[in-house]
Formats: sequence, structure tokens, C-alpha cells
Amino acid sequence: MTHSAYDPRDLLAEGGLGVLATIKSSGLPQLSPVTPFYDREAETIYVSMTEGRAKTANLRRDPRAALEITGADRYTWATAEGAVTLIGPGTEPDGPEVEALVDYYRKAAGEHPDWDEYRSVMVADRRVLMVMSVDRVYGERLR
Repeated sequence: MTHSAYDPRDLLAEGGLGVLATIKSSGLPQLSPVTPFYDREAETIYVSMTEGRAKTANLRRDPRAALEITGADRYTWATAEGAVTLIGPGTEPDGPEVEALVDYYRKAAGEHPDWDEYRSVMVADRRVLMVMSVDRVYGERLR
């Protein structure tokens, strides 16, 4: 149980490096370091990933995931769980899949210095946007 003064959503909103857990075909977890963006109002977590990677293939087979973030103090943690939708990869720089990645970038980091370059890289790298609808958040401050 969480202490009343600690809201794990605060840590999710800080961002930074997280660990995304997806489910392998064997049923074991696949753990991947990611840099998530948490939209607190929408209760949604976004992660940009690449088509063909284990986590992407796992989510296409079983669209459930958990994301854990450990605080800089190493004694605070937060986990979010939920169902995932994958958008992309896009084949056209001006297509809707790439537009979703542009929207994600703007929310997470602001304006990009060269949107045309960003769009072409998203297509070339076969980027996919993971959108998690957060069903449950839990965590604790241990000290």
C-alpha cells in the first residue's frame, strides 16, 4: 500500500528512464528500458519503439504491459499497468502514424528543430507509438 503523502503518479509524470514489461510467447516477462511520457489528465502513457523489436512483437501478440519507474533516490517507485494500442509504423512522412509520433514528441519534448527530418527518420526507423491506457497505478516510498 502507498503512504498517504506519496502519489506514484507524481513519479510517472517526472518521466526519465523506465522499465517496460511485456509478455513473451512463453509467458515470461520481457523487460526493456524505455523513456515514457505520461499524460496525467488522459491517464495515458506513450513510448516510441521500433517495429521488429521483442517488445513490439510481444505487444502485437498480447497487448498488455506494465511500466515501472524508480525514483532518483532509489527508494521511491511507481508502476502503471494497462492495455496497449500500437500506432504505426508509418510508410509516409505525412501519414497519420507519423503524425501521432509528432504529437507525442511535442507533448514530451516540445518543438523539434527540423520536423521534416524527424518525419523521415520515423519512417526510415519504422517507429511505432505505444499508447497505454492506464488501468492501475501503484507504488511506494520506502524511506
